[in-house]
Amino acid sequence: MELFAIVSVPFLGTVIGAAFVLLARGEMSSLLQKGLLGFASGVMVAASVWSLLLPSLDMSSALGPWAWAPACSGLAAGMLFLLLLDNLIPHLHLNSSEPEGVRSGLGRSSMLVLAVTLHNIPEGMAVGVVAAGAMSGDMGITLSGAVALAAGIAIQNVPEGAIISLPLRSEGFTRRRAFVFGALSGIVEPIAAVITILLIDSLLPMMPYLLGFAAGAMLYVVVEELIPEAQQGHHSNLGTLTFAVGFIVMMILDVALG
Repeated sequence: MELFAIVSVPFLGTVIGAAFVLLARGEMSSLLQKGLLGFASGVMVAASVWSLLLPSLDMSSALGPWAWAPACSGLAAGMLFLLLLDNLIPHLHLNSSEPEGVRSGLGRSSMLVLAVTLHNIPEGMAVGVVAAGAMSGDMGITLSGAVALAAGIAIQNVPEGAIISLPLRSEGFTRRRAFVFGALSGIVEPIAAVITILLIDSLLPMMPYLLGFAAGAMLYVVVEELIPEAQQGHHSNLGTLTFAVGFIVMMILDVALG
C-alpha cells in the first residue's frame, strides 16, 4: 500500500495541475509560465542532488577515492539516454514552432504532450529507484526519503500539469479534452516507476549507478528544456527567483523527511 502511494503521488500532482484548465479563463501569462518553470527546475535539481546523487556517493564510500565513479558514470549515462530519446521521439517544446526528434505526421498538440511525457520518464525512474532502495532495507535509503522525493516531484508536477493543459486549450481543445491529455502526460511516471521496481532485484547491486542515472536524466531535462523555456521572451528574474524557491522546498522536504 505504501509503495502504491509513493509511485502514484507524482501522477496525482500532474492531474491536479491539469485540472486548472477546467477553472482558468484565458491563456496562461508568460510571466506565470516563467515562474512555474523556474520552480519546477529548482525542485528537480534539488531532488537530483539530495535524493539521488548524495545517497549514491554514500553507498560508494567503500571505494575510497573512487567513490565518485558510480554516481558520475551513472549521471553521464542518464544524460546520454535522455539525449537519445530527445533525438528519437517526435515532440514540440512550448513557445516553439520547430519539432524535434524524428519526422512524423503527428499534430502540434500531440507533440506538445509528448514533450512533457518525455521528461516525465526520468522522474518516474527516480521515484522507482529510491522506492526500491527503501524496500530493500539495506541500501541506506529510508521510506521517508522515498516519500520526500515523491512529494517533491508531485509538487513540481502541479505547475507542469497546468503548463501543458492550458496551452492545449489555446490550441483549440475543449476544457475536458485538454484536462485529459494534460493528465495523461504524467501517466508515464508511475509506469516507469513500477517497471524500475520490478527490475530492481537484478539491478540492486547497481543501485549507486541507477541513482546517478536517474539524476542525470532529470538534470538533462532541466538544462535542455525547463530553464531555457523559463528564459524565453521578455527578460525577467522571476524564473530565477522561483528556481530558488523550488530548490529550497525540495531540500527542506528531503532533510526533514529523509
